[in-house]
Amino acid sequence: MFINASTDNIDIAPAWERADLDEVKRLAPYPVALVGDVQARMGIMAAAIRPVTPAPRLAGTVLPVLAREGDNLAIHRALDDARPGDVLVVNANAEINRAVFGDLLGEICLAKGVTGIVIDGAVRDVEELAGQGLAVYARGISPAGPWKNGPGRIGFPVACGNVVCNPGDAIFGDRDGLVVIPRRDLTAVVERTLAQEQTEQKMREAINAVAQLAH
Repeated sequence: MFINASTDNIDIAPAWERADLDEVKRLAPYPVALVGDVQARMGIMAAAIRPVTPAPRLAGTVLPVLAREGDNLAIHRALDDARPGDVLVVNANAEINRAVFGDLLGEICLAKGVTGIVIDGAVRDVEELAGQGLAVYARGISPAGPWKNGPGRIGFPVACGNVVCNPGDAIFGDRDGLVVIPRRDLTAVVERTLAQEQTEQKMREAINAVAQLAH
């Protein structure tokens, strides 16, 4: 623990399997919109969850947290067990008047190898977070700091941005937004994305050829 507080009221799930990081890396360069398209345009988070730092591209596996609104004790505890490649995905009950994440937690994320943060709630210290190079998404921004009382849950499915996020699912983000892929579907989605990219590239080439003829 990085704070002096009891976590007796934080429920922690047994260990879970993460999506294969090599498969995550294969899909990481592709646009979220394209990945969403090949998932029948499902699994895309609500538009209200927006990037708040200037380098929003992220790719990793879901570390889900359920936090009481305005309280970040569960987030602190979750980071104790975070692994490289995890993305912190927090249901903070859409509360935007009190932040549950800031620059000190950002420093911990960097130390733990966390590749991104998604908060269905509010964050603060956005200039400092931007300087850290973290990809941070949130529903809102507020200077008001959090409580650290709990309760909370870690490693259980959470709803974030209207999408159910299971532990170990794959998640990707860019300036358009976020998409979540169930762990069991990741390989199939990678293959469909690669195929769709080839199809769209041929369409672009055909459009360019027509444009050249027109000139």
